[in-house]
Amino acid sequence: MSKSGARILVVDDEIEIVRALQRSLTAHGYEVFTTGSGEEALDEIMRHRPDLVLLDLGLPGISGLEVCKRVREQSNLPIIILSVKDTERDKVLALDLGADDYVSKPFGINEVLARVRVALRHSAQVQAGTEPVFESGPLRIDFALRAVQVNGKDVKLTPTEYDLLKALVNNRGKIMTRQMLLSQVWGAGYGSEAHYLHVYIGQLRRKIEPDPAHPRFILTISGVGYRFSSEERE
Repeated sequence: MSKSGARILVVDDEIEIVRALQRSLTAHGYEVFTTGSGEEALDEIMRHRPDLVLLDLGLPGISGLEVCKRVREQSNLPIIILSVKDTERDKVLALDLGADDYVSKPFGINEVLARVRVALRHSAQVQAGTEPVFESGPLRIDFALRAVQVNGKDVKLTPTEYDLLKALVNNRGKIMTRQMLLSQVWGAGYGSEAHYLHVYIGQLRRKIEPDPAHPRFILTISGVGYRFSSEERE
């Protein structure tokens, strides 16, 4: 059971899903609030100041996308999208608007709980500030020295490879769309040159992954982008 006592707002108009999430999250020690519309979600966020929001896209009234946009204009509150599988375009748009992750419907409750834990950890790390040294398994990154090692051996990265790795690591656990990464690493003018990203991701994997064909760190999220995983299991 979680001991965090984090406050979670569940926003979904399907009562069965709301009840299942509320029951499971509460059983794991979270304080849960629920609502079924976008307008009420914005009010509940102001009233309860949750630590994380589970947000359905298909809401009556104000859409989940609009809620995501409005929240992100004012705060870095973690947002996990709940979405049906055939709305890939909406999921990508939500991530570009600032959502941290998404879970496709129908989903397993253990997957939702894992995503919640990852998002809350990432949020806590951001609030505490990025640590000067990042380590996960064989990978070690010293941000102050811009030095990368795998199994204690120095790995030579180009400036672009390093900037891409840093962007992924600093957002670990969070899905980064292709457009996000292109904008952060190459600049705002690069929004559609996905082939750049594909090439550099491949180069990074060959340099830092124990098995580039089966990545441990840089995971591909089909049709969306990439996620950096520092977990053995998520």
